[in-house]
Amino acid sequence: QEQVVESGGGLVQPGGSLRLSCAASGFPFRSYTMSWYRQAPGLERDLVAGETMIFLDSVKGRFFAYRDDAKNTVYLQMNGLKPEDTARYYCKATSLYGRPEVWGQGTLVTVSS
Repeated sequence: QEQVVESGGGLVQPGGSLRLSCAASGFPFRSYTMSWYRQAPGLERDLVAGETMIFLDSVKGRFFAYRDDAKNTVYLQMNGLKPEDTARYYCKATSLYGRPEVWGQGTLVTVSS
């Protein structure tokens, strides 16, 4: 079964750091591109990052994304967290060959003092 599972979320104080992981299984990892999204309550889901590129302007310079093919995992390193970064963070796998997208259930990040 194709799936991606996010982990690493939690409660962190402003200025803190978290590293999110997204582990893929059930499909050929190298045939998919991976991306990170986030969705805060009442808001739309936003694209945060690709495998290495950060797309969301508000997190550039603080968030970094990278991929480890040996572990079938992508990571989102989040530094200098702010309360406005509070959201559920999702991982998405997109097939290079037209297969259906695979979304995870998300991991909740709460930034609060």
